Amino acid sequence: MKISTRTRYGVRTMIEVAKGTPEQGVFQKDIAASQLLSNKYLDHIIQALKTAQLIRNARGRKSGYVLTRDPADITIFDIHRAFEPGICLVDCVSEGYTCEMSDGCQARGFWGNLNNLIIDYFKSVTLEDLINGKVSL
Repeated sequence: MKISTRTRYGVRTMIEVAKGTPEQGVFQKDIAASQLLSNKYLDHIIQALKTAQLIRNARGRKSGYVLTRDPADITIFDIHRAFEPGICLVDCVSEGYTCEMSDGCQARGFWGNLNNLIIDYFKSVTLEDLINGKVSL
């Protein structure tokens, strides 16, 4: 499983926004500069996060961005879903996928359990956890 670049930058963008002030927010040019991203590429990240209702403009069109919820209420799974439809390690455990071998496949349960562990981990880690350094190697 490989996490997309957009998702990785989405997480980093959310951290930047969370560290901003609620009154003014964080400006896109400042996020781009601190994360070494082009404004054009960051436009796509910002749009996906806005569409997922994770961020919004602080005060109108030319203002910075703020979170729509408390960082403790935003999970990494929420951010991931802004860019990807879900998490699926192998096709045979995805919804709607039909495999001729699924009835007798002895490995399918393993892949399904592993997939669920990853989803549960993404749901258990919040943006606040990342900001406060509660997630480390």
